[in-house]
Amino acid sequence: MSLAPTVFLPGLICDAELWRGVTEGLRAIAAPMVADLTLDDNVKSMAARTLAAAPERFNLVGLSMGGYVAFEIMRQAPERVERLALMATSALADSPEAVANRRAGMAQIGEGKFLGVAGSLLPKLVHPDRVDGPVGNVVKAMAERVGGEAYLRQQEAIISRPDSRATLATIGVPTVMLVGEDDILTPIEQAQIIHQGIKGSTLHQIDHCGHLPPLEQPEVVIGYLREWLNQ
Repeated sequence: MSLAPTVFLPGLICDAELWRGVTEGLRAIAAPMVADLTLDDNVKSMAARTLAAAPERFNLVGLSMGGYVAFEIMRQAPERVERLALMATSALADSPEAVANRRAGMAQIGEGKFLGVAGSLLPKLVHPDRVDGPVGNVVKAMAERVGGEAYLRQQEAIISRPDSRATLATIGVPTVMLVGEDDILTPIEQAQIIHQGIKGSTLHQIDHCGHLPPLEQPEVVIGYLREWLNQ
């Protein structure tokens, strides 16, 4: 049996380690490619760079910022995507308050104060039970590898992303949406907007999970993606 080409899109200050457990769990059925979303400061360029490196036809998985890029890929080259999986993401553009909060964080980076996910950010990314321990350590290490300059580019891309609600009705491929029960950044209401906008999509809420399901509940994510790949 040939393996299904599957492109994985990381979130803000995340790298391929975000997906390692999931890609290993799917190795019998999927051929993974993890996109590099650290080089561009807008989702159009992130999507174009991903498409240039991707197979001609592929399944697409995006988390958080990776979901914003996934929507852009569905605008640029929908004919190349066979299935779509979205996790912990939103179809809405940033609110003015969210933009202000991002700009405040970016200003600190400009003053040489990039601290990765130290302080208040890590508890927003993972369930409180996982802040201190292996999952929290993985997130901190990813942020350190991505670094401050890429963080600034990614935040610019997130701030300038378009509202994708109009795109939802154009998506006709099998689509699954996953969201953590305890996701503070993109709660279930955001997932429901996507689910309602994409005809025939499925939505699953993952118990005891924050904003990073592939790290927090990899076996659950693997199970849902295995079902999705077999559609």
